[in-house]
Amino acid sequence: MSKTNQMWGGRFDLPPAELMLEINASLPYDRRLYAQDIRGSRVHAEMLAKQKILTEQENRDIQKGLAEVLKEIEDGRFEFRRELEDIHMAVEARLKELIGDAGGKLHTARSRNDQVATDFKLFVREECQKAVSLLSTLRNVLKEKALEHVETIMPGFTHLQVAQPVSFGFYLNAYAEMFGRDIKRFLNAFDVMDECPLGAAALAGTPFDIDRFFTAEKLGFKAPTKNALDSVSDRDFALEYLSCASICAMHLSRLAEEMVIFSSQPFGFVKMPQEYTSGSSIMPQKCNPDAAELMRAKTGRIYGSLMTLLSVMKGLPLAYSKDMQEDKECVFDACDTLTLALKVMTAVINGLTVNAENMRKALENGFPTATDLADWLVKKAGIAFRQAHHITGQIVKFAEKNKLRLVEVPLAEMQKICPQITQDIYDVLDVYHSLNARKSYGGTAPDQLRRQLNEK
Repeated sequence: MSKTNQMWGGRFDLPPAELMLEINASLPYDRRLYAQDIRGSRVHAEMLAKQKILTEQENRDIQKGLAEVLKEIEDGRFEFRRELEDIHMAVEARLKELIGDAGGKLHTARSRNDQVATDFKLFVREECQKAVSLLSTLRNVLKEKALEHVETIMPGFTHLQVAQPVSFGFYLNAYAEMFGRDIKRFLNAFDVMDECPLGAAALAGTPFDIDRFFTAEKLGFKAPTKNALDSVSDRDFALEYLSCASICAMHLSRLAEEMVIFSSQPFGFVKMPQEYTSGSSIMPQKCNPDAAELMRAKTGRIYGSLMTLLSVMKGLPLAYSKDMQEDKECVFDACDTLTLALKVMTAVINGLTVNAENMRKALENGFPTATDLADWLVKKAGIAFRQAHHITGQIVKFAEKNKLRLVEVPLAEMQKICPQITQDIYDVLDVYHSLNARKSYGGTAPDQLRRQLNEK
């Protein structure tokens, strides 16, 4: 580059060094914000004309020129030149080439500081809406699959040990609830970031008679930000998205982990759709749950993005610092990663094959109705729960020693431990009885679960 930067180089004698261009330029990645940048610029120009800061003709020329720039970018004809540093200057430079001096007036009453904050916030808001849409689709698929399996009995686990009988529909609905909370988090994040930074200028506002309420409304915000200094310093909106994305990715990873476990031969509860598995280069029998494994791993990338931006922001003084240029790549990567993971998980759940017989057989291990036995002792024999717990533990010990299921333990042996036990105990030791008995709100009883699944 033979000349100083024409956008800001008036007080410089020398152009940036090649290495400076390498570290300083964000255009290779922030070009992704072109649509938001042009949208913000068009609204800014419209406001300037409304306030008589630009003439109507200048506004018309700017609007026409920006429309042409947008078309060039979308058609792949736009030349992104690294020496222009970022998407804001790339768009402005091309605008000036197209319409002349009027293009240079577009930057009146704004700074790249409020410009990038606006562009980036618009982008993140769109990503929040995208996440809500994808999560809603996944949640619907989970609920539809759950309704098919309201009475498909399986073990519920704690510590990955057989605990109590539940249904596969009940299990799936647990994840539907998790993703429902994720939807609320993203909606709340959208609401928190519903103030527009445009017009804050460099850090202190502007002496021009601008109308920030006009630009905020036109860009879809409920109001402008209240403090110019905070406006250009703020990246909370990006951190908010990354926080929501990290929790959501953790939920996806937990579900992916169980898809890996449940599709393994020792369990054989489910079979993942073949299109989302892969084979082995040496073992021809293998059908590996690679999509689920990759979803587990990609969670770390999203966590990493959150830690990156937290680290960038943690020691910055007010207002804008160039460190904040490091905010975008991590957010872009997290957005792309979460979007892909949500789409893949939706496809996996939608195409899942359920082996109900293997699920039922798994309940023959681990004494899953032991709690039902203890509850019966409390309700029918009037025994305090702690004592009932101890009695049940002794019966389980006998069953384990003699390789019996609880329902196979002779009544006489039970009565040796607790004389109050009667023949009625065998009714509650049946796994289907256990499933149907849990009718409390949020329980696994089929009628209760159907009501839950039909709630909005």
